[in-house]
Amino acid sequence: MLLIDKKIFRRAKKGIRNCPFNLLLFQSLQKESLSAQNVFEKKSKYLDKEFMFINSSLFIENEFLKLIKIGVLRREVDGQGLTSKVRITPIGRKVLESRADLFTKRQSFIKKLITCIKYQLSPR
Repeated sequence: MLLIDKKIFRRAKKGIRNCPFNLLLFQSLQKESLSAQNVFEKKSKYLDKEFMFINSSLFIENEFLKLIKIGVLRREVDGQGLTSKVRITPIGRKVLESRADLFTKRQSFIKKLITCIKYQLSPR
């Protein structure tokens, strides 16, 4: 069981590090839920500066779905069922608490270039 936990933790850490969102988004998600439209409208606040080219809330929704699949985010539920808003999961909280340097580590230029090309070529 411990090996599975380490794999889940490592995958969540990698997912957070490679997503276009900054620390402020995850801190906001610990307090309240946000929708892709909210994040898109305030993209200068919630996205890394390399991802300011994003021109659709659908792109942000796809990033939410990736983080939901690896267990970092979850859909918020109200009386009617699932909503368009997301919240952070306990795994996501644990990763953020234990890895304060996730957002301060510098990526190499090549890694940034590959990430930008990948995002530019992905379907929207």
